[in-house]
Amino acid sequence: MTDLETLRYPVGRFARATVPLARDERAAHIATLDAAPARFRGLVAGLSDAQLDTPYRPDGWTIRQVVHHVPDSHMNAYIRTKLAVTEDNPRITTYEEQLWAEFPEAKHGPVEVSLSLLEALHRRWVGFLRALSDSELARTFQHKEWGSMTVDEAVAMYSWHTRHHAAHIEIALRATHENLKPRASSEAASRLGT
Repeated sequence: MTDLETLRYPVGRFARATVPLARDERAAHIATLDAAPARFRGLVAGLSDAQLDTPYRPDGWTIRQVVHHVPDSHMNAYIRTKLAVTEDNPRITTYEEQLWAEFPEAKHGPVEVSLSLLEALHRRWVGFLRALSDSELARTFQHKEWGSMTVDEAVAMYSWHTRHHAAHIEIALRATHENLKPRASSEAASRLGT
């Protein structure tokens, strides 16, 4: 992977499932979703506005935009999975995430709003997912780019999505911490093993 590719996909690209998830694998993905609100809250706790406005890569979103994006995306996922379970292979609508990330509330709004939204949303979504039968997890929705996707596969994808964006924030945090450190001479840095 190139450096830019590593920054864009720090946990790797999502690999679509070709078989239904094993119960323990599904449980691990749902546990990731269950822990997501606390993970994002912990990552941004105590950050200044300047730190929240740090991009995770050149021309990438800021930490603030990532925090606002996650509930935007997961609200869509919650609705998609509910539609799949209650309708016959529904064609779901997509949204322009890049445009949503440019709205003023996503670029400049307080992250607490989205952190609280993520907590409430995930309480509902995780409770819904944990109650599904195997046959309900096998139900599908149609996405214009991904084609047919099972609820099971959506669970895996949004678990990946959680880890993917948490890693983006971790990258940006490393950059902000490195920018705050006093600059050591290259000789001193090499003695320190950096």
